[in-house]
Amino acid sequence: MENVSGIEQALHAARALVMADLAARNVADADVVSLVEDSVTHRRWWAEQWPEGAAYLTGLVAQDVQDALLERYGRWPLCPVCASGEPHALDVEPELGADPHWVCSEAGVSVAPVGSLGRLPGTAGP
Repeated sequence: MENVSGIEQALHAARALVMADLAARNVADADVVSLVEDSVTHRRWWAEQWPEGAAYLTGLVAQDVQDALLERYGRWPLCPVCASGEPHALDVEPELGADPHWVCSEAGVSVAPVGSLGRLPGTAGP
């Protein structure tokens, strides 16, 4: 039972961080929140199979939501760093690792930790 408790804590943290980023970009409507919940449900099963992967849940949920948004609505979150060129989404790095960040692959810079897009200039949020 101890592992389940740790998994649930990690899932709640992942949900909160991804929701903070969605809210910061003003896209946290009911349909999008459902995408987050779908990811959390899927990742709960995944983490129960591999409890040592709990540290990776934030990045995985962020990637799941990003992929689901791309399929339904378009790229998210758009890069706030590159002022010219085609609009492009940030990537989550590491793809499978702890301490995930939103990264602009084109500029090669880390933009913000997952959960901290609201701290960037020009965004809603804390």
